[in-house]
Amino acid sequence: MTSERRILNLLALALAFLAMAPFLWLLQMSFKTNAQVFTFPPELFFTPTLENYAALWNTGFRQSFLNSLVVSTAATVLPMLLGVPAAYALSRWQARAASGISLWILASRMAPPIAFTIPYFLAYRHLGLIDTWAGLVLIYLTFNLSLVIWMMRPFFDQLPRALEEAAWIDGATTAQGFWRIVLPLAAPGLAATAILCFLFAWNDFFFALILTRTEAMTAPVAVVNFMNYEGWEWGRIAAGGTMVMLPVLVFSLLVRKYLVHGLTGGAVKG
Repeated sequence: MTSERRILNLLALALAFLAMAPFLWLLQMSFKTNAQVFTFPPELFFTPTLENYAALWNTGFRQSFLNSLVVSTAATVLPMLLGVPAAYALSRWQARAASGISLWILASRMAPPIAFTIPYFLAYRHLGLIDTWAGLVLIYLTFNLSLVIWMMRPFFDQLPRALEEAAWIDGATTAQGFWRIVLPLAAPGLAATAILCFLFAWNDFFFALILTRTEAMTAPVAVVNFMNYEGWEWGRIAAGGTMVMLPVLVFSLLVRKYLVHGLTGGAVKG
C-alpha cells in the first residue's frame, strides 16, 4: 500500500469518526446516570447502567415505538403501490403533458411543511383523524407519493422499451411486461425509494407533534416528553434518541449497497 493510499484511508477513517461522533456521544450518555452526564470533565470510562432503558421501556415509549413502526411501514408500502405504476405510466406516456403533470406532482414537496399544517389540522379535526394511525399514514402518503414518482421515473426512462416490446410480441400483456420485465430491472431503484420513504416517515417530528396526542404518538415525539417542568431527564432522552436512531442506522448499513446503487442508477440514461 502506497503512502498516498494510507493517507487517504486515514482521512476516510477520520471523517467517518467525525460523522459518527454525535451518535457515539449520545450512545454513551444513554448508559450514564444523570449525575454522570453532568460530570466535568466527561467520564470516558465508567460503569454502564441499563437504568435509563429499563425506565424508558416501562413507560408509554414502548407504544410510541410501535406506533412509529406501524405508521412508517404503512407509509412506505402504500406510496410504493400507488407511485411505482404512476411513475411507469408517466415514463411511457408519449405526450408533452407528462412533464407538466410531473412538475405538479413535485410541487407538493416544494412548500415548507408548516404551510400544510393548518389545513390538515382543520380537516382532521372534522374527520376525526387527530391522534390516529390513519391520519399520520395519510399525510405521509401525500408527501412520499411524489417522492416515489420522482425517484422511480428516471429508472423507467433508462430501461430500453425494446424489452417490453419483445414481451408483447411473445403474447404478454402490458401489465405482465411491467411486473415480469420492468420491475425486476428497476429493483435497485425500488429498494432506494422504499428506504427513503421509510426514513422520512420514521424521522418525522413536526407532523407527528401537531396531529397526535397520546394514542398515535410516535417515538420522536415521545422523547420530547422527557423534557418537562421538573427538569430534563438527559439519561432517558439519550436512551430514547438512541432507540430511535439505532434501527435506522442498522437498516441503512444493511442496505447501503442498494441505497447507493439506487440513488445513482437512475441518474444516467442509456
